[in-house]
Formats: sequence, C-alpha cells, structure tokens
Amino acid sequence: MLTRRPKLIVAVSVVLAAAISAVTAILLQQMRQDALRCAQQAATNLSLLVERDTARNLELYDLSIQAVINELNDPTARQLDPAVRQKILFDHAATAQDLGAILVTDVKGNVIIDSRSLHPATMNVADQRYFTVHRDSATVGLYVGGPSPSAGGRPTIVLSRRVSNRDGSFAGVVVGSMEVDYFRRLFGGMNLGRGGSMALMLADGTLLMRRPFDDKIIGRRLAGTSNYTRFAQTRSGEFLGVAAIDSVERWYTFRHIGNFPLILDVAMASDDIYSEWRRRAWALGAAMGGLIAGLLSLSALLAHQLKRRRSMEAELRRLAQTDGLTQLANRHAFDQATAHERAHPRGPLSVIMIDIDYFKEFNDLYGHAAGDLALVTVASCIRASVRRLSDVAARYGGEEFVVLLSGANCGEALTIAERICEAVEQTATPHAGSPYRTLTVSVGVASGGRSARSEPGLLIEAADAALYQAKRSGRNRVNSAPGMVREENSNV
Repeated sequence: MLTRRPKLIVAVSVVLAAAISAVTAILLQQMRQDALRCAQQAATNLSLLVERDTARNLELYDLSIQAVINELNDPTARQLDPAVRQKILFDHAATAQDLGAILVTDVKGNVIIDSRSLHPATMNVADQRYFTVHRDSATVGLYVGGPSPSAGGRPTIVLSRRVSNRDGSFAGVVVGSMEVDYFRRLFGGMNLGRGGSMALMLADGTLLMRRPFDDKIIGRRLAGTSNYTRFAQTRSGEFLGVAAIDSVERWYTFRHIGNFPLILDVAMASDDIYSEWRRRAWALGAAMGGLIAGLLSLSALLAHQLKRRRSMEAELRRLAQTDGLTQLANRHAFDQATAHERAHPRGPLSVIMIDIDYFKEFNDLYGHAAGDLALVTVASCIRASVRRLSDVAARYGGEEFVVLLSGANCGEALTIAERICEAVEQTATPHAGSPYRTLTVSVGVASGGRSARSEPGLLIEAADAALYQAKRSGRNRVNSAPGMVREENSNV
C-alpha cells in the first residue's frame, strides 16, 4: 500500500520522526534529572560529612570548656598551685591544632586563667559580646560567636560558657576559640566542581568561612538575602538559587549543625551539574537529528521516485493505449472498450467507422510526411466532434478510424458522423488527387439496442460495410447500416 501512496510514505516518516524526537526529548529530560539527582546526592553526602566532623569537634571543645567550669565549681581548685591547676583544668583537647587558648575571667572580665600560660597576660574582655551575653543572662548556655581576630591576627570562632557562683550569680566566663582556617582546610578537601561553593555561617547570617575563599567577605552579614531566608526557615533542605556574593546559579543543600547556632550549605553550580549532560545531549541530539534528517530525506526521495514511477507507469499505460501519431486510442485500447461495453450493457450502442478518401493518392502526391499530417488533422477533427467522456475514438489501422459511442442511438451517432465529415472538409487541406480537390472522409454508422452489446463486433462489421457503401456512393459522405437502424428503431 505504501508503494502506491507516496504521500503516505512522507506522512509515516514525519510521524516516525516526531516519535523519535519525542523519545529523544524524554530521554534527554530523564538524563538531565539523573544529573541533578547525582549532584543532589553528592551535595547531601558532603554536607553530612562536614556537619558531623564540625559538630564532633565543637562538641569535644565544648566538653573541655564544661570540664573547666566543673572544676572551678570546686573551691579548692582555685587554691591549688598554678601548675597543678593547669593539669587539672585543661585536657589535651585544649591544645589541639586550630584551637586557641581557653581563658577564664572573673566577674569583671579580667582574665585570671590561661590554658597556655601559668601567668596570664593582663587582659579585660568585659566589652566583648561573648562576655556580656552571659553576664546579662544565665540561660544562654554555649555561646558561639565570631569571627574575631586571634592574638596572631587570624580570624577565629569564639565559644564561651557562663561560670556561676553557688547562689547562681554571675562569676565570669570560660571562653575558647577555634581558628577559621580549620574550616578552610576542611572545605578545601571537598570536590565541588569548578563553580561549586561551601559556606559556614552563624544563625544570624554572619559568614564564618566560604569556599572559594575570600578574606574580604569573612564576617559579612547575609541576613536578608533570598538564600539566607530559606536557610532560616527550616533545619535542612535543598533548592535552586543564585548566590548574593557572586551571582552564580547553584543547587543548594543546607543543614543546621547539631544544636549549635551554625548553618552549613553545600552548593553545586548548575553549569557543573549539567556540563556532562550538555555534552551528551549535543551528541545524542546531533545523532538523532542526523537520523531524522536522513529518514525524512530518504522518505522524500523514495516518495519522489515512487511519484516518478507512477507517472512513468501512467505514461506507459497511456502510450500502450494511444496511437503515437494521432494521439487517439489505439486498436488495443479500442478492443478493451468494446469488451467493457459487452460486459456492462447499459442501453444503445453505436459505432462510427471513418476512412480518409483517396489517401494512397495523397501519399503519392505529397509524400508520407504530409500523409502523417493528414492523419493528425483528421484525428483532431474526430476528437473535436466526439465530446462525451464515455465515447472512445481510436485509430483502427492505416487511414481508418473508429468511434465507439456508448448510450448513443442512431440519430445521435449520425449527427456526430456528419460533424466529423464536415469538420474534415472545412480544414480545406489541398488534395489534388481527389475530385473534391480537398481532403475528405467517408463515414459509416451502425447502431443497435441492448442486444447489440453482446456482439459489438457485429456493429463494427455493419459500420464498416456502411463505410464502403459510402465510398461506392461517391465518398465524402455519411452512410448508416440499414439493418442496424431497423434494430435500433425496433428496440426503441
């Protein structure tokens, strides 16, 4: 069926191309979602790793601070020799890398004990936030603040707890610090891609550390930014956002660290997340595009070839049924028409036989080329006179022509025959070998009722006999077959 309908081939190819495009689009979308899922999982794993490491170290340091407070609550501890007291108050955690000295202050903010010195330097911290917050409230618990510069000038995170007297009154604070460089090294060991970022901030939005590192933004307040607003709304989550610092679009995974007032976010840049997907998408898209283009091109070429084939077959069929010189139906086509009429009787049937007068003499006088032109002229007159689509005009052989008139009675057939005869004479084609001095034809007509359809050959014979009677009667005239006329009249 497809080979007979070129347009259907193109339509099927277009539908197939659309289906391939749809499947490709779905596949690309699925691949894109997979890329995002992988990035989300990686960011979640990294955030959990950093959160647990940070929380564990802060908890250990807080335990050291609490141990100092517990020992200070024993009145005898303050009376001990400073060297002995140092060993009792401070464990080895207080001297670990990235951890600063643990200081103990009195009620006025004067430093009275230093974990790294038996004789603390004169220092007063009464104006520091980590001191005043405990002085003004007994319910703060662990205070985390920063970043504050250390004695060496490096930024640190400050952790402090209140020291209370037995009656609950304020007795000072124990304060320790952790260098921000600890987080810088920790963040630096994570694979975030070229555009990824990782940040640690206080619950109030104060930035403590960020990768990529820029010391100019450490301590910057991010409260009020769209990303921070999302961080503050829930303990953990993920979203697509644009960084206020560098305006890069990233996929953020964030979580609050334990019970500490700290927020950690891990962000993968959209460009990094989808870079491999884009490469594969271009490759797959190009491959599918080439496939679709090839499919459509081949279908168009096939459809074109099939149309050409159909056109050529139609032309061959036409040529097989057409006389090459006169372009009328040939003898084979006429025989098919008579067979069709025999098989499908639908009323009267008439046959007109036409022969060119003195055609041998015409050829002898003017040559075969002129003779061919005369045949074409007569054929044109016949074609112009036979106007119904159901009628068949054919070259019967040599200079003889035949017309099959389906549904035409004798009167209608005679009218057409007279029209043909007059049309040929009116062409005024010179014929010196004819008594009429012009090209003429003789015409024989035979008609019959439905019974005649069973044997169209009888009508042809009768029309041929009428034709020769016309020739014997002087040519350039129409003659009907009397017997057939009577049969027609009897059927009417």
